[in-house]
Amino acid sequence: MADILTFNVLEHSLVPEHYLLTDEEADQVLSKLRITRDQLPKIRRTDPGIKVLENIYGPIDEGKLVKIVRKSETAEEFVVYRLVIRG
Repeated sequence: MADILTFNVLEHSLVPEHYLLTDEEADQVLSKLRITRDQLPKIRRTDPGIKVLENIYGPIDEGKLVKIVRKSETAEEFVVYRLVIRG
């Protein structure tokens, strides 16, 4: 029962947008940034944002990439990527 969310955290105004990338999109991002998956910051599967994405896409495996789009007063949008890990 702990995996059932009663509140969609992604709808909160202070939480940035989260997008699950396909394997092809992830490979393109890694190639563009010239990094490996292990060099990305991590996000745990237990993170509330990931739990919401799992309600949409189904189980998200370790090693998947998530694109996070933050709103910025100076840059309008700031995009970061996270590697999904267990936890």
